Amino acid sequence: MEQSFNAYIENSVKNNWDLDALTDYKGATLQYKDVARKIEKLRIIFEASGIKKGDKIALCGRNSSHWGVTFFATLTYGAVIVPILHEFKADNVHNIVNHSEAKLLFVGDQVWENLNEAAMPILEGIILVNDFSLLVSRSKKLTNARNNLNTLFGQKFPKNFRKEHVSYHKDNPEELAAINYTSGTTSYSKGVMLPYHSFWSNTKFAFEVLSLKPGDKIISMLPMAHAYGLAFEFLYEFAVGCQIYFLTRTPSPKIISQAFAEVKPNLIIAVPLIIEKIMKKNVLPKIQTPTIQLLLKLPVVSDKIKERIRNQVVQAFGGNFYEVIVGGAAFNQEVEQFLRMIDFPYTVGYGMTECGPIITYEDYKRFKEGSCGKAASRMEVKILSDDPANKVGEIVCRGANVMLGYYKNPEATKEAIDEEGWLHTGDLGVMDAQGNVTIKGRSKNMLLGPNGQNIYPEEIEDKLNNMPYVAECIVVQQNEKLVGLIYPDLNEAFANGLKNEDLERVMEENRVNLNTTLPAYSQLAKMKIYLEEFEKTPKKSIKRFLYQEAKG
Repeated sequence: MEQSFNAYIENSVKNNWDLDALTDYKGATLQYKDVARKIEKLRIIFEASGIKKGDKIALCGRNSSHWGVTFFATLTYGAVIVPILHEFKADNVHNIVNHSEAKLLFVGDQVWENLNEAAMPILEGIILVNDFSLLVSRSKKLTNARNNLNTLFGQKFPKNFRKEHVSYHKDNPEELAAINYTSGTTSYSKGVMLPYHSFWSNTKFAFEVLSLKPGDKIISMLPMAHAYGLAFEFLYEFAVGCQIYFLTRTPSPKIISQAFAEVKPNLIIAVPLIIEKIMKKNVLPKIQTPTIQLLLKLPVVSDKIKERIRNQVVQAFGGNFYEVIVGGAAFNQEVEQFLRMIDFPYTVGYGMTECGPIITYEDYKRFKEGSCGKAASRMEVKILSDDPANKVGEIVCRGANVMLGYYKNPEATKEAIDEEGWLHTGDLGVMDAQGNVTIKGRSKNMLLGPNGQNIYPEEIEDKLNNMPYVAECIVVQQNEKLVGLIYPDLNEAFANGLKNEDLERVMEENRVNLNTTLPAYSQLAKMKIYLEEFEKTPKKSIKRFLYQEAKG
């Protein structure tokens, strides 16, 4: 097959015409033929309102079937999609729409409530994703196209719309497909320019390493405006002919557990936070009884017990998947060791928006605990260190998945991609002789100890997150001292009758206990309690730069 991403979409629509395609959980289902018809109608609007190939179309809303339709309509027309996270504040959305010079904005109803169209002067129109109604039009052609859409569709397909009518834009590998604005945990947003070869290569990679088939089911939980959720919960599955369920509401552990039980997905893609929450809610309470803990220590009984626990964990995720892929952030070591102990089929991948996203991956059967796999196909990875197996260095990569650069930002592009084409990830790691990469932290987050020691706050946070009543935490450096900022698990604390002053005492005990496990230079000098969750990026990592100056 030629190297074309749109060909994947066109072939899937034709081959899976009568299968279920996109479902809004607890709502309607579109079959592949319905998706094709809706794509066609949007393409008629684009054409009639004068959108040209290469024009930008922005899309901001929660995951939904119509989000997916808009995405495909844009690419198969030959326009450039600008997906924007629905969690972004209004002025971020205005800035991205303006910076990308988008002609149209598709917007979800909740996002629309907070936006101000006057702040986005270049737009020719704003369309509601929910029903494709026109919210704002600054163009007669657009208004006419939307008002007469069904007539125009009838004129174009007088008999009726059939699969032989499906013919999509033939993309070139180097052509720009999307501009994805990173939220960036450390600094302000940059527009990542992803070419078609990145989408094609990531999709082809998924076909090489995963084994879904037409009619299989998947739940889309991660925001599709983010490269990880987009590539592996949506693009690959659509290309296969799967049925994709969108959790249109915020994915709380309760909704996710319910969806797993009902949908029984064939593959699970998740960030560590989701896995950890479901484990804490549905699995750990059942196995933290003294009897089970005792039995786990006995070599003979333990296999049977492990199998029983594994079955419980598998059921908590719907019981029908062959593997759980974790990515997007660091995995809690204790949770990972527990999953490894019960032989749970999980694996951890590593990527970034700039690679759309995949950099490394390994099948769960060959996966090395604590690592995040080996270089993906069509990608090279190396560690900038004179002893990559033992000495930490920056992880760099190059290959088919890598972006063209940052939109309208040649300085940032030059900083990220060197003259030989290596993308500098800003992450630190080691690589063993087999090519397994293990991440040791982000160079941007690394703190220096009093005598120049390297302190990786993530490693301290990993331990702290497992201590009583800690829901979330970050470790920051203030006046040469390390401080733990804690968002406590208030529900659990109040359920156990703890008051605010009790929490302070518990956190102080946690600090003392934690310090016994840490070298002197990375011990915490004090704890500071926050009563609200920390602000997060789409990958659910905490926006560290907001808390560096935390006073207390």
